[in-house]
Parts: sequence; C-alpha cells; structure tokens
Amino acid sequence: MASRVALRRRAEPTALVCAAGAKALDAEASAQWGLDPFALVESAGRACAEVFLRGAFGCGDGAGSREFTALAGRGNNAADALVMLRALILGGYAEPNSCSVFIAKMPGDERTPLSMSALALRKLGVPVSEWATGKAAFAAGSRTGRPRVVIDGIAGTGLDGSLRSVALEMAEAANALTRESGESGFPGHTIVSIDMPSGAFDGWRSGMPIVSAHCTLAIEPGKLCLYSPAVRPYTGAILPVGGIFPPALAGKHGSAELLSWESASARIGPVPNTAHKYERGLVEIRAGSPGATGAARLASLGAQSAGAGLVRLVVDPAVYAVVAPACSGVMVAETSDASEGRFPPAAALLGPGWGKGEDRMRVLESYLPLEASGLPLVLDADAIALAKDIVFNGNAILTPHVGEFASCTGIPKEEILADPLRVLRGFAEKRKATVILKSHVMHVASPDGRVGIIDGMNPALAAGGSGDVLAGFCAAIAARGFDGYACACAAAALLVRAAEANGAAGSFVDPGELARAAAAIAGSAWIRRTQ
Repeated sequence: MASRVALRRRAEPTALVCAAGAKALDAEASAQWGLDPFALVESAGRACAEVFLRGAFGCGDGAGSREFTALAGRGNNAADALVMLRALILGGYAEPNSCSVFIAKMPGDERTPLSMSALALRKLGVPVSEWATGKAAFAAGSRTGRPRVVIDGIAGTGLDGSLRSVALEMAEAANALTRESGESGFPGHTIVSIDMPSGAFDGWRSGMPIVSAHCTLAIEPGKLCLYSPAVRPYTGAILPVGGIFPPALAGKHGSAELLSWESASARIGPVPNTAHKYERGLVEIRAGSPGATGAARLASLGAQSAGAGLVRLVVDPAVYAVVAPACSGVMVAETSDASEGRFPPAAALLGPGWGKGEDRMRVLESYLPLEASGLPLVLDADAIALAKDIVFNGNAILTPHVGEFASCTGIPKEEILADPLRVLRGFAEKRKATVILKSHVMHVASPDGRVGIIDGMNPALAAGGSGDVLAGFCAAIAARGFDGYACACAAAALLVRAAEANGAAGSFVDPGELARAAAAIAGSAWIRRTQ
C-alpha cells in the first residue's frame, strides 16, 4: 500500500473539535458536500491504515508478521476500524487467518457502514464474533504466537458518559492484554485506537474507564478531548489522519487550534536586518528574592534567548551582589533605581521567585497604568497570586501552572485537568488577559476567544525553573510587537521545542539549557540573514 500521507511537522495549525462540533461536521458533510457515512468511513478507515503503517511500522513488513484483532462497538468508529483491517489485508500487511473481529452486538440485516464492513471481512475469511460469545477467545491471547495488534474501535465521539456494559468489558479486556504482556509497546502486543481511546469524551476525568493506547490515529479535525491533560497520557503517540474532510469544512467547526513550533513561530515577524537593540525590545524584569535568585537569572536568560535586545533586571539590594555576577549581558539594578533607566521598557515581567509581600503588591500596582496604556505585562508565579482580583486591559499574559490556576479560580485541579478550556475561556474573557495554562499539554486562551493547544508530554520540562524561562520568552516576544495570543502560543511552543531538542540527548538538564537550546531555535526562525 503506497501511503499518500507524510508524517511531518505542520506549518499550519490543525483544527480541534469538541463532540458537538464533530457531530455538526458529519451532518454538514453529508447534507451539503455529498459525503455520506459510507464515503466517510471508507476514506477514514483506509487513511488510518496508511498512517498506521507509515507511522508505526514502516512499509517494509509483509503479511503474516503480526496478528490483528479489531474490537468494534456499534457506531461508525467501529466501522472505521473494520475498514482499516480490510485495507491492511488487501494491501498485503495482514493475513485473514491471523485476523479476528469482535463486535459488541452483531449488526442486523440493515445496510449500515458497520454491517457492510463486517460482511466484507467475512467474505475475506476473517472470523467475526459477537463479544458475548467471543470474549473468551480474545482473552486467550494470540492464536499464532505473533505480536498482536488490537485495533480499538469500541467507542467514539458519540460517547456521552463513562463506558459501561459490553463496551466497558471490551475496554478492560484490551487493557488487560497489554498489562499481561508488559508495557513495552511495539513490537509486542499493542493497542491502536481509532480517533480517540475508547472511553474518552469531553470532560473525562481521571479514574473513569478508558483504553490505554500505544498510539491514536486521530482523524482530522482532531478531537479536543485528546489534548486534555487528563486524557493525554492514555493516547500514546497521536498520529494525525488527514484527507477525509475538506479543510474549509473542518476548520468551520473547530473549537481550538493545535499548534506546532512551525505554525506558532510563523505568526511572529522576523527581526529586521537593520534592527538595533532597542528595536528588538527592552524587557524589564522584577524577580528574585533571598533564596530564589535562580528564578531571576532564568527569567533573564529566557528573555535573552527569545530575542530581547536588552534585559533590565530589577532586584532587591539584599540579593544584588548574588544576582549581578550571574547574569551575563543583563543590566542589573537595585529596587531603589527601578524604572529610572534612560529608555522605557517595551515589555515587563513580574513574579519569578519574587515573593508576595505588600511591597510587591505596590510595585505590581505601579505597572497597571502602564499596562492600561499598552505596555505588555507578563505575570508569573508570585505575581499571579498578587493579581488574583485584578482586571487588566488586554495587554497582560498570565502563566500559571494548574495549582496556581486552581488557587486563582477556586476550581479543583481535577476539574481543570479534565476540561481546561471551559474554565480558561471564561477566565481570560473576564480578566481581559491572555492565559497560558502550564501542564504536560499547554493551553492558551485569549480575551477575544482564541484558543490554542501545544502538545508537550516531555519530562524535560518537569523541573523547577522551566516556567521562569517560559515567562522570559513571553516578555521578549511581546517586546517586539504585541498580540498576546500569538506571543503566548509562540513562547509555549518554543519551550516545548527546546525540551525536544534537549530530550534527544536522553539526559536531564538544567532549565538554563532549555533557554540556550531555544536561542538557536528562535534565532533560526526570526533572524533573516542576507549576503
């Protein structure tokens, strides 16, 4: 099977839809584009097979190297799984006698995508069983002794609550299979979910049943719940499957956009070749306190690495002697000299390692008139807590992690992790500020309703100080021209890409190394060299 799908980093963002958006998309595709469920299922199943082969195994494997089992529920997601299996057989990547299908309830005589797909597999010689009579055979494991691939088509976007009954049994059996064979994934027993791991839905919470997949074939537009921090650990590698819906139609029903470094950085203009340091922007940082001087250093380094022309770090006299020698290329001033430089800042960052005393609140309040007049203001860590009740004027970026955001809103962390955008949208609009919610998946919401997601899942970011570096990125990018949403998305994407660059070495790093990796990545994107 010659794949038409190239797995590459995307220069354009990908639309993400909620369950209601997916339903509306299917209805419009059928009513106005002539794409009935049969056409969509056939396209989706074949494209899933192509992406699976290219992304998971490569195209060199011949038939008979693996045993394939499809677990099918009752809807079109189940039919997608069966079409995928048929495509693998017809392409020579699977043998009918090493395949099997288990369906939650055997379809009747009506002509549906599921019934027709099951019929086609029977004609090819694949045993198709109802779960009630076949579950013992599934639990018995591989019939051939070969690595077993389970195609998860148990439940899709139509799920409106926790898995139950037969679907729950099937999901538990799939998870038991991989637990018993270990969690090494390929080339051992493996679960491949179609569109999303069965059990996932908008608002899914930790503790609810869900299939734990090794990879998810995400039919575009991708489903928003795949990237909720609660669900994301169960998706495995997310492989996008495109070419099913016309792009204009897919984007029309999107609730958010999934951004890569390529797509996020493209929204930030390059530094002109004629630029001097003040055109690149002076970033003023208020950070650090006794015992937390490293936060000030990392925030400054982050601002330098993301392109700030000049960084002015304002610290307490008590820590000046410690901070100043550690910040190469940074103007370090004592608090008594605050904001008395020859040039006004193009952006300001407050909060890393700063403390929450009354004196800090007075300093924060002194910046509010500047934010109201257009100065980009980035608040991190302690400054977020101080600003708990402040309404801004559209020129602020807040960078809380989940715990800080829970403290700001009074909403339990579990609820935020399950459905962050529902909370973020309202918060950003009410507070008139752009918000980056830091987690293993980054979520960005702006006051005007734009929502972006940057996938992460990189333990290199699980280190104190990475948030200080991110805040510095935000301030530096904002200093060159402010669109809060574009700045926040680019900063978050830069942090994730820098972590990927460091993670390739397979070692834990000082967060300062994230900043140094980011300097090369950002420079490559935003410095235009001429001969």
